[in-house]
Amino acid sequence: MFKRDTIAAISTGMGNSGIGIVRISGDGAFEVIDRVFVGKKGKILSREESHTVHYGFIVDDGVTIDEVLVILLKGPRSYTGEDTVEIDCHGGMVVMRKILEAVVRNGARPAEPGEFSKRAFLNGRMDLSQAEAVIDIINSENEYALKSSVSQLKGSVKKKISEIRNKIVYHTAFIESALDDPEHVSLDGYGEELLKVVEELLKETQKLLDTADDGRIMKEGIRTVIVGKPNAGKSSLLNALLREDRAIVTDIAGTTRDVLEETVQLKGITLHIMDTAGIRDTEDVVEKIGVDKAKSNAMDADLIIYVVDASIPLDDNDYEIINMIGGKNALILLNKTDLSTVVDKDMLNVLINKPVLEISAKEETGIEELEDNLKEMFYHGDISFNDEIYITNIRHKSALQNARDSLLRVKDSILNQMPEDFFTIDLMDAYETLGNITGETVGEDLVNAIFSKFCMGK
Repeated sequence: MFKRDTIAAISTGMGNSGIGIVRISGDGAFEVIDRVFVGKKGKILSREESHTVHYGFIVDDGVTIDEVLVILLKGPRSYTGEDTVEIDCHGGMVVMRKILEAVVRNGARPAEPGEFSKRAFLNGRMDLSQAEAVIDIINSENEYALKSSVSQLKGSVKKKISEIRNKIVYHTAFIESALDDPEHVSLDGYGEELLKVVEELLKETQKLLDTADDGRIMKEGIRTVIVGKPNAGKSSLLNALLREDRAIVTDIAGTTRDVLEETVQLKGITLHIMDTAGIRDTEDVVEKIGVDKAKSNAMDADLIIYVVDASIPLDDNDYEIINMIGGKNALILLNKTDLSTVVDKDMLNVLINKPVLEISAKEETGIEELEDNLKEMFYHGDISFNDEIYITNIRHKSALQNARDSLLRVKDSILNQMPEDFFTIDLMDAYETLGNITGETVGEDLVNAIFSKFCMGK
């Protein structure tokens, strides 16, 4: 499972930039750099101190490739836990590729996707939840996702899962010791004591699971669908949120016939917004397809923004939309308040129990209040990352659900006065399942699958 050979890759983006980095890691990293580095006075880098920077040139077969700075990091005090060399060169695509080719010709091999982080995990420099946080940081789309990922990288998830597992293994070991040596270790009344522990563990796992919805939204963003009748101002709203004229806006009802998707950052959160065709009965075949798409997307959305044209009376199309969004997270926007209105908040509040905001998408008024309401709806106020843990990974959520189910079986066994060895079976199931989060009980195939999603140089 663990290759000890020397690997190399370009660790910066493939594109022209001021600086590029070629990273080398493995037992032969210093031997490789010695073969391609030329410094002042014949300096041999493998003889230099760790955590030092050296100026010189990368030379291959007598040809100078680039002027560089080389950073030496001797294991285990490196990202991977192995001897590591980072070559800081100019960030052109050709020069970085030439340096990597020189390094490979002189003893390294091209790294696999995520192999540096994989080695860090296998060398014990980080657990699996921290390794996954690395790619989450790279892929962060907003401020909250970044903060949550940094917290996980610092070990917040690892620490909490380890605390739960330690409690489980302590009580499992006690029961097994008592079963092996009943003359010296008694289990009299232990079921009552264990029941209290299991109930506390259930609370802790449920608390983590309760953060999963917010965690997914932090990481992936809010799937948002704008619905309403034709010409209600849906496309104007999208343009106001984007601060640019992205959607076509006309006075002709039914202009939008297909789904227009855009991503926007509001108050530190990410909205993946779909502007859909106006919902109405129509004989137009193409428009009808667009209406059906609007309804389908609304059913799968995290949030529906229902735009009401306040300047005209509600009709059957509005009532259909109101019935459609009844059980969903939704905001109602009373649009065109810059005109003479015939629909007001009180009228809508009678029909549906959803927040109603007055806006003018054309004049871009009420947008700030909309943004504040979106943040409040999904994050329940300000989020603190000092001591709060958010589960943002579907794999972690699944493991926690399985662990909770195992602990519930333990609770049932205690309440039904089952033999103590029944307790240990399900306790160990919970222990092993939680170990999948930190990587302590994970299989090789899963490890390979996780790191295959990383970029090449990480």
